[in-house]
Amino acid sequence: MPATTAEAAPGPMTPRPEILVLNGPNLNLLGEREPEIYGRTTLADIEAMCADTAAEAGLDVRCIQSNHEGGLIDAVHAARRSTVGAIINAGAYTHTSLALHDALKSYDHPIIEVHLSNPHAREAVRHHSYLSPVAAAVIAGAGARGYVHAVEILIDHLTNAKARL
Repeated sequence: MPATTAEAAPGPMTPRPEILVLNGPNLNLLGEREPEIYGRTTLADIEAMCADTAAEAGLDVRCIQSNHEGGLIDAVHAARRSTVGAIINAGAYTHTSLALHDALKSYDHPIIEVHLSNPHAREAVRHHSYLSPVAAAVIAGAGARGYVHAVEILIDHLTNAKARL
């Protein structure tokens, strides 16, 4: 009788590392609200673009949108130990929320700040970001494509961090 090799039964799947994609107030209206500023791409489209880009690098995404400051803070707290990096477009809270700054400061992974439009080309109140001091990079004015760039930059940060270990 010829010898046969038994194939190992697949073990439990190891979950892939996950990145947080966090969006703030009014971003649920992307594609409808002020398309001349924010474009016609929907938030669902952006989330799919992020998921596709992350998947190419073996990462998953957890996408959360909240119109409430506390909801964003709770999401950051919940993701502190379960994600490896974050992308955040906090909308108007970028310019007003010291509390969100403090929550992100407690997040010990790379953070990429994203803005669809260029806040520096808009009203003066939008020129200051409370989030930039805790971000590894800031992308502004690249439209929906800025999120893809953010995922790519986050992947670079994660890859470089592994190389240093």
